[in-house]
Amino acid sequence: MNGKTIFLGLGLILGCCFSARADESVAVQPPRPLGRLVQWLDPRTSPFIPIPEIATDPNGGTTVGLLPVFLLTDAQQQIRRIVAVDVTHNSTLGVGGGVRVLAYPSDDVQWYVTASGAEQIARSLDILYSMGLTRQARWSVDTRLVYDRDPTNRFFGLGNHSNDRRESNYTTEQGYVEARVGLNLSPAVQLALDIRPRFVQIEHGAFSSRPFIGKEFAHLRGLRSANEILTSLVLSYDTRDSLTIPRHGNQVVVFAGLADRHFFSSVSYSLFGLDIRHFRPLSDRITLAMHFAFRYMPVGTSAPFWALSHLGGDRSSTGYQQPLRGFGSGRFVDNNLSVANIELRTQVFALDLFTTHAVFEVAPFIDIGRVFHDLDANPFSQLHPVGGLGFRGIAAPFIVGYVDIGYGSEGAAIFTGVNYPF
Repeated sequence: MNGKTIFLGLGLILGCCFSARADESVAVQPPRPLGRLVQWLDPRTSPFIPIPEIATDPNGGTTVGLLPVFLLTDAQQQIRRIVAVDVTHNSTLGVGGGVRVLAYPSDDVQWYVTASGAEQIARSLDILYSMGLTRQARWSVDTRLVYDRDPTNRFFGLGNHSNDRRESNYTTEQGYVEARVGLNLSPAVQLALDIRPRFVQIEHGAFSSRPFIGKEFAHLRGLRSANEILTSLVLSYDTRDSLTIPRHGNQVVVFAGLADRHFFSSVSYSLFGLDIRHFRPLSDRITLAMHFAFRYMPVGTSAPFWALSHLGGDRSSTGYQQPLRGFGSGRFVDNNLSVANIELRTQVFALDLFTTHAVFEVAPFIDIGRVFHDLDANPFSQLHPVGGLGFRGIAAPFIVGYVDIGYGSEGAAIFTGVNYPF
């Protein structure tokens, strides 16, 4: 099994569902000081969720821990801030933990700060601030600061048919600042300039069960430390009814980027591509969600492997990695990629839970995609198919938590996270 699995207190959630549906016609006000305690213990009114964590990895062993989550809502029961602190133990990485603060002050502004680490190697800091999300003003601005040491990365070789028996492990240490300034020609049309200075260093991974990438692929480009300044132009057309929980509308993004040794980079390459997302309500409860992406690198035969097109995992990042949910993150790597993702997001039931209104969805999905080396290769041949089922919990208008289970040619993969995969 690829990827990582996290079971977020399923027994607790089921218990909350039953209690939230209990008869409220007979309500007895408990005497103080028990009133506040009863409020915290009642899942309908409690702002506190104690979530047990159990994470399994085929190479890294098991991680166990506890994730207390605090929800801060407004008068309309919409979540405006989430604070979560966890403590974990992994058989390879040792004792670890993290702090997460996610804020949604308005429809137009969002920000978050996350930090985590473990005894062995792993470190992460991620800070994001976005304003002008609704594109009602002339300008939109996104700024992000990231430092990350990830010792769980895998590499199987270049190409659409890389052999899973050549799996290698490595640590990516990277840091970057990303700034995007968007000129809103209308609420639907935006032209943005994106600048991202980044340094990258490849080191030994944490898992001795797999060889180091530098030993298995000694001649691979990108094994030495490098820096780049990637500058991109992004033209987007967006008519979605929501950035986080879209039910109808389209998003079309055309992008092109360049990193060059003549402009303070130690590597040179160019890229361009297209990203399309379509959402159509089939009924009050069912939404058809479709995603198509193409990424090409026409110049850059000496580009490092970490800058190439990566296919696999559960996340779509426009202009970067794309999802194929039957395989681990970055399972297939080459110059170019094509991918299609289709799912039916079906609302099962809704209830008042943890001071907010929650909706639960199931979503059968199909992913198909491939990577390829030459520009003139057929992007629709030799595709890797994946089928699966997603489970989502939604607290409108900003929060989506998911567990997606996919099955591909190498077995099953299970992913969990926040926000829709695309």
